[in-house]
Amino acid sequence: MTDKQLDPMAHHVLREGGTERAFTGKYTDFKGDGLYRCAGCGTPLFDSRTKYDSGSGWPSYTAPASDASVSEHRDMSHGMIRTEVRCAKCEGHLGHVFPDGPGPTGLRYCINSAALDFADRGQDEAGTGEG
Repeated sequence: MTDKQLDPMAHHVLREGGTERAFTGKYTDFKGDGLYRCAGCGTPLFDSRTKYDSGSGWPSYTAPASDASVSEHRDMSHGMIRTEVRCAKCEGHLGHVFPDGPGPTGLRYCINSAALDFADRGQDEAGTGEG
């Protein structure tokens, strides 16, 4: 997907580092079985098997799909020190990771729905499906 095809919220999140309001994202309560991909470039980011309900208002995962799928960056905005998570391929802003998740990683990848597309498990590797 090119930037011209991103809807306004996806563009705001991925390209401007924005955040959608809590409990408003299409994947917050979504229970599909498959892969969450970057809405900007299609890179597989998170497996639904690592998704859990953190109560935060954003989709939360215990781990990325692979170590190479996301990159982490120090974020000192808003008077806090946090760890920003970006797509490793297109550098799109996804959300943040926090050390308060469940086992086995103890991590909570708190990700904006607008940064994601969903592909049902079993779809081809192109991952063009959406939830």
